[in-house]
Amino acid sequence: MRLDPPILFTDQPMIFPEAPKASRFEAVTKLPRRSIIGSLGLAGLGLLAASPSARAFTSQKGATTPKVTVQTQRRGTISATERTDLSGLPPEWAQQQGRVLRDYTLYLAGLKLKTISPGQVIEAHAKCKGSTWNSLPPKAWWTRMGYTLRVADRIALEMNAKEVEIISAYRSPAYNACCAGARRGSWHQANVAVDVKFPMRAANVASAARNLRDRGLFKGGVGDYWNFTHIDTRGTNVNW
Repeated sequence: MRLDPPILFTDQPMIFPEAPKASRFEAVTKLPRRSIIGSLGLAGLGLLAASPSARAFTSQKGATTPKVTVQTQRRGTISATERTDLSGLPPEWAQQQGRVLRDYTLYLAGLKLKTISPGQVIEAHAKCKGSTWNSLPPKAWWTRMGYTLRVADRIALEMNAKEVEIISAYRSPAYNACCAGARRGSWHQANVAVDVKFPMRAANVASAARNLRDRGLFKGGVGDYWNFTHIDTRGTNVNW
C-alpha cells in the first residue's frame, strides 16, 4: 500500500494564486519552434525553480490541499492541424467535463512534450473509484501540471526512454479520498504531482530524477515505489 509523504499544514487562510506575471522564463517560451526543455537545459531549468513567477498558497489547518510553493508555466498554443484522439475515454466522464476537456487537451498538446502525449495525461484523469469520478484540474492550476510534466519529460529524455506512462496526475479531493493509501493532503490534489512508469526499473528512474533535481532541474519530491516513481514540484526537496 502506497503512502504519500507527511504534509505540513498551516492555519493561514487559503489564498489561490492568480495567473503568473511575465518572467524571464516566459520570455524564453516565446522563441519560435524551440522546445523549452531543449533550449534551457539543466542550467535554465534550475533558474526556473528560483524564478519570481513561483507562487505559494497556504491551506487551513486540516484542509485537503497541502502547503506548496509551485512553479507555473505559460500556456502553450497548438495549430488547428494537430489533434488528439479521445475516443477511448469513458463517455460519462467526458460529458461531465464539457468543453473544458477540449481546452485542456489543447493546452497539453501545446507543451509539445517528447515522451508524454496529451491523451496519456487525460486518461490518467478519466478514472473512478466506485461511483466517484475524478475530474480535470481547475483551469487556474493547469500551468502547474505543465511544469511537472516537462520535468518528467526531461528525466525521460535523460534516460533515453521513448515513452512515459502516466499512472496518476491531478486528483480531485473526492476522488483522492477514495484512493487506497492516498493521504488527505496528497500533492496530487495541488496538481503538482505525477506518478509515472518508465520502461525500466523504477529504482533507476527515482535515482536519475534525484540526480537531475540535485543538479538544478527542479525542486520537489521524488518517491521510489516498486513499480512506479512519484515526481512532484512542490518547491522543496523531499525523498522517500
